Amino acid sequence: MRPFGATRIFLYDQPVDMRKSFEGLGLLVDGSHPSTLLTGSFFLFINKCRTLIKILYWDGDGFAIWYKRLEIGTFSSCFSGQTELTRQQFTLLLEGVTPKRLSRRFSLPK
Repeated sequence: MRPFGATRIFLYDQPVDMRKSFEGLGLLVDGSHPSTLLTGSFFLFINKCRTLIKILYWDGDGFAIWYKRLEIGTFSSCFSGQTELTRQQFTLLLEGVTPKRLSRRFSLPK
């Protein structure tokens, strides 16, 4: 799963009970990021042990949940404290890479 269509990628900053489904996760999103639920953004939720992740997003005609369970290891905690991730950080989180530093080689003028 790659976030090509996602406008923004939000990481929920508290551990989440993974028994929550569409309505429960949607309420968490409304509480932390009001009026962004139907924008096509990705909302990431991680459990307390950091072995489970759920991604909630609106795909145009309904909500979809993507769910991943790690058999070995945990999801990196290096992005804790951040509420919004870049696509690069999102990919690193899903692939289990813990970066020592994140910096761009260059940036183009806007």
